[in-house]
Amino acid sequence: MRIGHVQLAAPFCQAGLAGYSDRAMRLVARRRGCPYAVTEALLDTIMLRGGVGLRRSIDINDEDHPIAGQIIGSEPPQMAEAAKILADRGYDVIDLNFACPVKKIRNKARGGHMLRDVPRAMEILQAVRDALRPEVPTTLSVRRAFDDSPGAAEAFERITDAAWALGYAAIRVHARTVEQKYVGASRWEFLRTFKQRYPARTVLGSGDVFTAEDAVRMLRETGVDVVWIARGAIGNPWIFRHAADLLAGRAISPPTIHEQRQALREHFAIAREIHGEQGAGRRMRKLGMRYARFHPMEGQVKSDFIAVRSARDWAAVLDRWYAADGPGVWPAANAADEVNDTPADCEAAA
Repeated sequence: MRIGHVQLAAPFCQAGLAGYSDRAMRLVARRRGCPYAVTEALLDTIMLRGGVGLRRSIDINDEDHPIAGQIIGSEPPQMAEAAKILADRGYDVIDLNFACPVKKIRNKARGGHMLRDVPRAMEILQAVRDALRPEVPTTLSVRRAFDDSPGAAEAFERITDAAWALGYAAIRVHARTVEQKYVGASRWEFLRTFKQRYPARTVLGSGDVFTAEDAVRMLRETGVDVVWIARGAIGNPWIFRHAADLLAGRAISPPTIHEQRQALREHFAIAREIHGEQGAGRRMRKLGMRYARFHPMEGQVKSDFIAVRSARDWAAVLDRWYAADGPGVWPAANAADEVNDTPADCEAAA
C-alpha cells in the first residue's frame, strides 16, 4: 500500500487527536506495529508566527516516519506556506484537514466548514499543491458531507473531484457529517460507495474504529485501502499489530502486565522529554486511565493514575500494579462507549 511514493507496511494509520497523539503516543505505537501516523491538526497561523508555536508544532525525529503533517486553516496563501514549512522540516506527506467540526473563525471556513465554502476549499487545494515540490504527496481529510442535504453531497463531490484532479495522492473520508460531530453511527456504506467510485485511488476510511476487530471489519466491509484509527488508539498502542495479525488470520491476546508496563514507561519518558515533568503528568493521567482498561484490576489502577502529578507518582503506580507479570484482559464490552465519550478536539494547542 502506498500514499504517493510512501510505502506502508500495513493498511492502518494512527490519526491525530489534540491532547493525545503527540510524538510520544506515535512512537509508542510505532514500536508496536503502527505503520503510519498523522499529527494533530496544526493551525497554519500558529506555525507562521514562528517562535514557540512553531517549535511545538514541528516535533518529529528519525524514528517518527512515515508521517503526515496535518494542517488546518482558512486562507490559501497561509495554508500553502504552512505546508511548505512542514515539507521542508521532513514530513513525508502533507494532509489538509477539511474534516474537523470546529467553529468558524471570524466567519471564515476551516476544517469541516470547508464543505460549505467550495470556492475557498478549491483555492486551498490548488495553493498547497502548487507550493510543494511534485514529489511531496498531498492528501485530503474530509467528512462525507456537511449535513445530509443534497447540496452538501454535491459540495463533497466537487471538492473530492478537485483533489483527485490536482494530483492528491489519497483522500481520507470520515463517514459522519460535520453536523454530527462524533454523535451517531458512522455510515460505512458511504465509504464502500466512495471506494467503488474510485477503485484505482487510495482511500482511507474513518469513524467508529475502536478495536482491532473494527479495523479489519472496515477493510473487509468497505474496501477502503487504509483504516484511520483515532480514538481506538488512545491507551491501546497494540491495536495496529493486533489488526495486522487478525488480517493475516492469526490469533491475538491482550498485552501482558509487563508488556503494559513497558509501554507505560516509554510513554511517560517521551512525554516528559517533550512536555516537562508537570506537563507529562497532566497529559499522562488521562492516558493512564485508558491503558488501565487492559489491567485485571482496572478500577483501582484508574484511581491511582488519576492522582499522578509527577514522575515519582507514575513510577509508584507501575510499582504497585505492574511489578508482577501476568495475563492482561480485554477491555469490557462497554469500553468502546468510554472511548467514544472522549472529548475529540482536532487542533493542537498553541
